[in-house]
Amino acid sequence: MMQAVIFDWGGVLVDIPAPGMLALFAQELGVTPEAVNNAYIPFGARFQKGQISEQDLWVGLCAALDVAKPYDPLLWEHVFGQVYTPKEEMFALASMLKERGYKIGLLSNTESPTVRFFHQQGYTMFDATVFSCEEGTAKPEPRIYEIALERLGVKPPEAVFIDDRADFIEGARKLGMHTIRFEHPQQVKEALASLAIPIA
Repeated sequence: MMQAVIFDWGGVLVDIPAPGMLALFAQELGVTPEAVNNAYIPFGARFQKGQISEQDLWVGLCAALDVAKPYDPLLWEHVFGQVYTPKEEMFALASMLKERGYKIGLLSNTESPTVRFFHQQGYTMFDATVFSCEEGTAKPEPRIYEIALERLGVKPPEAVFIDDRADFIEGARKLGMHTIRFEHPQQVKEALASLAIPIA
């Protein structure tokens, strides 16, 4: 019997923030979005696993771009806040499922500045939140899914994981979790219904 629904954040509960963030970072640094993205790639995995700080990121990234480090010490968080666009129908779905007795989780590969922003939003529908930067592991590594399951107190067959990326879906599926690859809210609702999770 299904007991828990675990949501990805960026791409499922909110619009993917990366394009907007890259554009704003590029404007701040005086380079192209493509240049920012290419300079970020060598640091991205370590930043998302909490292995380097935001300041470490900017030092390395700006050295690679040969530009001055940004003045704003909270630039990542501030830019993320500017582009943050919730999918209200998905948040409403998570709240409704919680009201009906399901355990609700959030599982995200993300960075410490965005976690600070998340906590400022005051969301109350999540029984457990798992962020890669706080755990030192990231999707699709098995351990991060295991942490989410442990915090929700459920076994893999008792949980469904919703993500927009095929590789992250596959990581959950390999552990025995039910999975839904996000396309749009109605499709998710229909997929949940097929798992005997009523959404009407």
